[in-house]
Amino acid sequence: MADFLGMMKQAAQLQTKMQEMQEELGSVEVEGISGGGLVAVRMTAKMDVKSIKIDPSLLKPEEAEILEDLLVTAHGDARRKAEAAMQEKMQAITGKLGLPPGFGFG
Repeated sequence: MADFLGMMKQAAQLQTKMQEMQEELGSVEVEGISGGGLVAVRMTAKMDVKSIKIDPSLLKPEEAEILEDLLVTAHGDARRKAEAAMQEKMQAITGKLGLPPGFGFG
C-alpha cells in the first residue's frame, strides 16, 4: 500500500511539474535558419512562430520559389530545435522524479 501511495505522490508531482514545464515552454525561443542565414524563423518551444526574417536580397519576384523553399526549411529547423528543447525539459523533470527514461513520451 505504501508503494501505491508513493506512486500517487509521484504522479501528482509529475502533473505539477508538467504544468510548470508547459508554461516555461512558452518562454523558450529557438531560431531556425536556412540559406546561410538569409531566412530565419523564431518560434517558442510550444511551436508558436514569433517572427520571420528575410534578407532583402530575396525579395525579388524571380526569387519567390527559392524564398518559399527557404521558409519551409527554416521553419523545419526551428521546429526541430523546439522539439529538442521540449525533450530536454521533459528529461529534466522525469529525471528529478526518478522516473525511467522515456516516461510519459507516449
